[in-house]
This record gives sequence, C-alpha cells and structure tokens, in this order.
Amino acid sequence: MVNISSKTKKFRRIGILTVIAVYFLILVGGIVRSTGSGMGCPDWPKCFGSWVPPTNVNQLPEDYLEIYKQKRIEKNQKLAGYLDKAGFEEIASYIFSHPSQYIETGFNPTKTWIEYVNRLVGVAIGILIFLTLLYSVPFLKSDPTVFYLSLISFILVGIEGWLGSIVVSTNLLPVTITIHMALALVIVGLLQYAVVRVKERESEKSLLYNSVLNLFIWIVLLTTFGQILLGTQIREEIDQIAYTLGEAQRDKWIENLGIDFYIHRSFSIVIVLLHAYLAYKLYKLKDKQITFWTNAMLVIVSAEIVFGIIISYFAIPPVLQPLHLTFAALLFGVQFMILIVYYYASKKAIKKPVAIV
Repeated sequence: MVNISSKTKKFRRIGILTVIAVYFLILVGGIVRSTGSGMGCPDWPKCFGSWVPPTNVNQLPEDYLEIYKQKRIEKNQKLAGYLDKAGFEEIASYIFSHPSQYIETGFNPTKTWIEYVNRLVGVAIGILIFLTLLYSVPFLKSDPTVFYLSLISFILVGIEGWLGSIVVSTNLLPVTITIHMALALVIVGLLQYAVVRVKERESEKSLLYNSVLNLFIWIVLLTTFGQILLGTQIREEIDQIAYTLGEAQRDKWIENLGIDFYIHRSFSIVIVLLHAYLAYKLYKLKDKQITFWTNAMLVIVSAEIVFGIIISYFAIPPVLQPLHLTFAALLFGVQFMILIVYYYASKKAIKKPVAIV
C-alpha cells in the first residue's frame, strides 16, 4: 500500500516534469511561429498524410498543394456547419470566409520538421498529463481537488490538441492562435496549483492574511494574462505583415503594425510599475519562499523589458520572438506560484481586519 508521503512525492515528481514540459512546448511553439513553420505540416494529426513527414518534395504528389488546400477547406466546412447549427452563425461565417484557408502551403523540409517536432513534444505532454492523472488517483479520497484538477487538465489538453488541428485547417487563423495560447496558460495554472497543493496544504507556516494584497496579486496576474494575449494578437499581425513584405523588409515590420502594438508597448510601463509595487509588498512579508518567487518575478520582468526594447528598435530579431513569449508565460507561472504559496502560507492565520495596501 502506498503511504501518503510516497504518493505525494510521486505526484509532485511527475507533475513538476509535466509543468516544465508545457513551458518547453510554449518555447517550441514560439520557434515554430518565429520561423514561419506553423504550416510546415498542412494536415493534422498526420504530416503530409504520413506519421513520419517526407524529407523531399519528390515524395509528394505533383498536385499536393491543391490536395491539402482542399482537405483544409472540407474540414472547415464541417466545422462551420457544426457552429452554424449550434447558433454561432457569425463565427461560422468568419472561419469559412477567411482567406487564409485558401493559401497554398509549399513544402519546406526545415519548416516541416520544426512543426513535426512541435507535435511530438505535444504528444509527449499528453502522455505526461495522463500519467499525472494516474498518480492523482490516490488523492481521490484524501484530497479530491488534486484529482479533479488533474482530470480537467487532461481534458483541456485534449481540447488543445483539437484546437491545434483547427489552427492548421484554417491556415493559422488569428483568433484560433490566441485561444490556443490562452488555453495553454490555463493548463499550466491548473497543473501548478495541483502540484503545489499536495505539499503546501500541509504547511505549518502562518502569515497574516491580507485580502487586499491577495486581490492585488490577482490584479497583476490577470493584467499579465491580458498583456500576453494582446502580444499574441500582435504576433499574428506580424505574421500577416511578414507574409506581405517578406524577410527582406524586416526593418519595416514594426512601422506597419496597428494600434495594438503601441498599446502593448505603452502598457508595459504600467506592468513594470505594478510588479515593482507588488514586489515591495511581498518583500515586507519576510517569507523565504515568497521572497524566492518574488526575485524570480523581477528577473523575468527585467528580461522582458530588455527583449521588448530590442524587438521594438532592432527589427524584431527572430531569436528573441520565442524567448519573449516563453518568458511572458514563465512570468505568468511565477505570479501564479506566488498567489498559491501566499494563500497556503496564510490560510492558517487568524484573519484580522487588514489595512489598505
């Protein structure tokens, strides 16, 4: 029979590995986007009709461009039909009428294998989350929340995989990519909460609970979440500009961006100020674990500022695009860690009236 300490250790081990893998997938996804490899495989789940993609265009039929374009259109017709029947007529019309699905995608072995690796990492994460779910079963009686968090994560990964197929069939339709990223952050948050919960709920630490501070952490977390989604939309806009202007005019990409870019860039100042004030309040708690995560938060914010400046004024260096996205996701994860750790460190405290922060 597995004792409590053993089941906790095993669950945390597989859970931490899964969380790291999800962040790695976000990095790989960023590389896919920065290299323009999103349509390296024009079908899903196979790649050019095979589980192992081709290495040479000679392995494909002469009319492969038309074949895979038609397959995408047929899949989108079915999706639009389902949405229309469900009452989402406008969304159905938008998906089916968007011109991106009619763009033919030529074979490029490098881009194909970059996208293929991205899919392999996704499969590995699916397996890891399934193992996380299995290791959460022993908690079903003692702490069912851990099991249900793992179950929801597993279900969402399935939805994420399906959404990935829609991203491909619509030829990187902008709104689908944003939803894809948002769902990835939700999965990360659920997994982190489950992993931390099995340890921190037994913690004997006791901080004085401050509802205002707790609310402020939530505000910073949600603000970062919104900033990430806005950045994802800008990334989609860059893809369209890159397709139109080409790599040769990379220095003109920024000046062709719309108002979202300037809102994103200007709002980063507010983000920095919010993080600085939050760090000040967290350091006052004098808790070693919270201080550690606060330090990590400030390091990541500083790195994001540097990345943002270089991207804005030095023609969007390709290597920084995936790093900028990955660090943003890490920032969200660290903030969520602070929220969870603070909650469990203060939940045993006697809740007294709190002063305005």
